[in-house]
Amino acid sequence: MTAPDLARYARQLIYPAIGESGQRALAAARVLLVGCGALGTHLADTLVRAGVGYLRVVDRDFVELHNLQRQILFDEDDQARGVPKAIAAAEKLRRINSTVTIAPIVDDANAGNIAALCDGIDLILDGTDNFETRYLLNDAALRAGLPWIYGGVLAAYGMTMTILPGETACLRCLFPDPPPPGEAPTCETAGVLGPAVALIAAFQAAEALKVLVGARDAVNRDLLAVDVWRLTVDRLPATRQRDCPTCGDGVRSYPFLEHAAASRTVTLCGRNAVQVNINPAPTLALAALAERLRPVGVVSHNAHLLRFRPAEYAAHELVIFPNGRAIIHGTDEPAVARSLYARYIGM
Repeated sequence: MTAPDLARYARQLIYPAIGESGQRALAAARVLLVGCGALGTHLADTLVRAGVGYLRVVDRDFVELHNLQRQILFDEDDQARGVPKAIAAAEKLRRINSTVTIAPIVDDANAGNIAALCDGIDLILDGTDNFETRYLLNDAALRAGLPWIYGGVLAAYGMTMTILPGETACLRCLFPDPPPPGEAPTCETAGVLGPAVALIAAFQAAEALKVLVGARDAVNRDLLAVDVWRLTVDRLPATRQRDCPTCGDGVRSYPFLEHAAASRTVTLCGRNAVQVNINPAPTLALAALAERLRPVGVVSHNAHLLRFRPAEYAAHELVIFPNGRAIIHGTDEPAVARSLYARYIGM
């Protein structure tokens, strides 16, 4: 790094825990950010301004009007152009710091491509909005020995935890299995407040800086939970479980990296529809799901299926079956179908 490069980070350099050596470590660091929505845009903005040398941004969605309330890298022009989030974010980030290499990837992170996405990476950041991808990241990071930082926000409540393979608890130590689809609320049904997103992303970014400059003694090894509306902060002990199937002392398994364990999408020929199959198949309570979805769209159901047309995406209809299988009408794009499923049913 040249003197002008270092001058950009003058206020960061004088913080003793960073210093010039830490700044050079950041410049050499390579980070994978999966998800560039609410958390992801805050994370990307902070790390690029801090001088992380390489940021690989993966996101499957396009910029929509309702994103602008909390996703700080996007504006009305991006929404009007229908730009993919990864591309719009990269355009903004390059204007913020031209010395950082931004690699946008418009794709769905899944069991088939996660190994390639992690190639050459030092740290994984969670900017996702669904459980399936988070458990995939946990498997991928633990198998590759990469640190990763979990983050999640719903309504006014958020959680984050830093995971150092071989040193700390992993996601499955705390939550052995993801909740079945349809059981947990999503941002589309419970809402999300911008201040909660900003706060959790700030904690994630601070942890990322610690890891990347080698300050592992300062890393938070517990589960941090914050409610910005009630103004509560809880630091919950996260103990590594010796019998954890992913990071424990026994034979380790990584089921979310196996194609058979991942949900699958199939484009239905000639129907402008995509079928989403969930594996393992849950048992959905359709009546309860209908009540949760009713405030955000038009719902009808019987004992065999539920039909749902979201108010914000009236061109699409989701037909959901008790085993979690769904047919999403109005698109032939698997990524769009998966996104709608994750938003309203949960993955």
